[in-house]
Amino acid sequence: MKKVLFLIPTLGYGGAERVLVNLVNNMDHDKFDVTVQTLFDEGIYRDKLSEKVHYKTTFLKKQFRGNTTLLSFIPARLLYRLIVKGRYDFIVSYLEGPATHILTGCKHKETKRIAWVHIELNSGKLFKQGFRTKKEAVKAYKSFDKVVFVADSVRKAFENCAGVMFSNTQVLYNTNETEQIRTLAMEPVSDIAFDKNTVNVFSVAKLMHSKGFDRLVRVHKRLLDEGLAHRIYILGEGEKRQELENYISENRLEETFVLLGFKENPYKYLSQADIYVCSSRREGFSTAVTEALVLGKPVVSTCCSGAYELLGDNNEYGIVVENSTDGIYKGLKTMLEDSELRKKYAEAAAIRGKAFSKGETVRAVEEMLISL
Repeated sequence: MKKVLFLIPTLGYGGAERVLVNLVNNMDHDKFDVTVQTLFDEGIYRDKLSEKVHYKTTFLKKQFRGNTTLLSFIPARLLYRLIVKGRYDFIVSYLEGPATHILTGCKHKETKRIAWVHIELNSGKLFKQGFRTKKEAVKAYKSFDKVVFVADSVRKAFENCAGVMFSNTQVLYNTNETEQIRTLAMEPVSDIAFDKNTVNVFSVAKLMHSKGFDRLVRVHKRLLDEGLAHRIYILGEGEKRQELENYISENRLEETFVLLGFKENPYKYLSQADIYVCSSRREGFSTAVTEALVLGKPVVSTCCSGAYELLGDNNEYGIVVENSTDGIYKGLKTMLEDSELRKKYAEAAAIRGKAFSKGETVRAVEEMLISL
């Protein structure tokens, strides 16, 4: 049996964290002895790990401001000895940043090292996350046996920013609990009464700058001012909640732009959606958009990484718009005004959603490990 370690900062609210839990829970545990280790012992997804998956963490209980910069100045070899310990056949940094830096400190020749990249590292600042310089980051990524990207657009942005080609890359799509998503979506919603006489728009993400909800709420007000009735519901928590609440209050949007917070089962709410919107400034391969497709929801997404791979180069499975406030406005307006278009994209989404079955994505990861 092969021993595999996945290292990630936390098992918090993010899409990468949720996808990791989906992946490790569904790997073949007769072939792989899987451990998930966090740098900080926090996150709502800790309790979602299968009993067949080992969980361990460090002595650090909570993330602190500046931890990424601080860790980048500590030698990777020292960090590896202090944090990872033990011997593994495969070690995987499942999020760009400190985890990737730490795993460069492994000097066991028999251990295969994999770095997983979830977002577009399309600037020098982003690219060197976890490292002191961009040059150091490039050298580190080149030292891995495999660098995995969640979308081909993420890989291209990575190589463009690095300024060099990598020979050790592979694209592997995220693992989603497709069957479970459909089952959970059937549960009744008892705490919210959705208005069936209006168009209900949903989005699921952390309330953070990169997710673009500041743009979406302004688009919402503009569309209401033009007489296009609809309601928008946001599932998620984050640092931008107060800022969004202030705008909502100042513009009296409490009834039509609703922050639902974190929900244990987001799918039963998402099942009520007439439209799903991704307003992100930056993405990797959107887990939430994938889940919306699995549930057959018409999607409007900004042109961020992975959007065309999910929705088609020619908008076959959803609408990809310019990554701007005006782009979101035009795309959402188009979908709101045309019920037949919504019906068409609902049918296309259901077809596209079948491509992201749990079995296929897990098998691809296992085959990648075995090939090393």
